[in-house]
Amino acid sequence: MKPSAASFSLSPSFWRGLRAFLPLVPGILPFSLVTGVAAVQAGFSPVQSIFFSVIGFAGSAQLIASQMFKSGTPTILILLSALVVNLRFAIYSAAMLPVLSRASKLWRWPLAYVLTDQNFAVMAARPADELNPVQYYAGASAVMWLTWQLGTVAGALLGAGIPAAWPLDFAVPLSFIALLVPVLKTRPQLLAALVSGAVAVAAHGLPYRLNLMVGAACGIAVGLYVQNLRAKSVNKDVQA
Repeated sequence: MKPSAASFSLSPSFWRGLRAFLPLVPGILPFSLVTGVAAVQAGFSPVQSIFFSVIGFAGSAQLIASQMFKSGTPTILILLSALVVNLRFAIYSAAMLPVLSRASKLWRWPLAYVLTDQNFAVMAARPADELNPVQYYAGASAVMWLTWQLGTVAGALLGAGIPAAWPLDFAVPLSFIALLVPVLKTRPQLLAALVSGAVAVAAHGLPYRLNLMVGAACGIAVGLYVQNLRAKSVNKDVQA
């Protein structure tokens, strides 16, 4: 069913998506808290930090932009780095197209604005018989958006009182690891994750965080290669 602007009432699918996202909240809160703290320690006021989070709503890009702003990096380089870090959302958007094309044009804008790693993962793992994936995604996104904003507000308000030397950054990779591990269910997926991580670390010296894109590309290539090998092996056994 294609929801219109007037008929976007909350259905059971919305609440299913909301409940599916709840287990990720403990991992998102420290990440958003760190982002709020980083913005204040970079020189933004708490109000500016909160507006930055509401307008940007970009997770790792917010964190990187704050760090680069603090080090005096030119604005154009900050924008380019944020663009590179967020290139993965081009892949997410392409994958989400079959879902979002069911929504009215008015709703596609806010639904695209709330797209993140976390609610994309929840959507990818949704039940195959989910009747209304648009509302399922909206429910998951509502929890994500609210959790993120509450965390960054808390971080922005507490930021001035937290010593910069405290190693709070550890929460960022931990939140992504907690998101990734439950979806690694097959050998190609596991190999793709291991290769992408290893390559990204090995290519850490590349500028503008390009190591992330290189690692992702290598992981995808290895995962597809192993998956194709397994498919050919299965077909060969069937024909035999």
